[in-house]
Amino acid sequence: MLDSLALLLEKTFLLAHFNFFRTTSSKQERCTKRREESTYFQRGDLLEVPRTLFTHFGIYLGDNKVAHLMPDILLVLTSNTSQIQKVVTNKRLLLGVIYKYASIRVDTVEDFAFGSPVLLNTMDTTLRKQPLAAEEVARRAEKLIGHIPYSLLWNNCEHFVTYCRYGTAVSLQTDKFCESLKSVIRDQRSVLLTTVIGMLSMFFLGIAPSTALLTFIIPFILWMAG
Repeated sequence: MLDSLALLLEKTFLLAHFNFFRTTSSKQERCTKRREESTYFQRGDLLEVPRTLFTHFGIYLGDNKVAHLMPDILLVLTSNTSQIQKVVTNKRLLLGVIYKYASIRVDTVEDFAFGSPVLLNTMDTTLRKQPLAAEEVARRAEKLIGHIPYSLLWNNCEHFVTYCRYGTAVSLQTDKFCESLKSVIRDQRSVLLTTVIGMLSMFFLGIAPSTALLTFIIPFILWMAG
């Protein structure tokens, strides 16, 4: 069951990493381009890698190295440093999300970018916050390197970089997701739909009324609270 779920999520993230309109180029060309870009980065810069479904974040440490928070199931399965340090595959990442285990690791800019363009310090404008001194930002990131619990909503890569750069851990992606979820739950049509699903579950699937009732009560309370 877990393998099937991982496979399904992996296909979704593969689509997120795939750009149908990107011209093909060799790995060597991409690496050369990244090395040229990294000469413009300064220690303590906040780097963003936009993807189709999400944005990944990291802190530039200098010397073409980036510290970033990455879910990884391999951390639970082995202590072999050489295996763990290899680029995290989609399956490793997704199983790490499910298991809620991650690490703050250091990779090259090329491995961090994973073939996507790198944006520089755009959150300074988005959050309208004054960043800490560049050396302080980098030192915060370096102190946190190692294993860490992972939460998609409360402790993800965006929380890590905003704590390092601004002193406060926030995630705009999480906030946006939660607001979208609440708007769906609070919609009267959602309450009606969950009521119908609950009734059908009782009649056709034999689910206990107390269990089915939760499908109505939870969104109804959230809707009333909104």
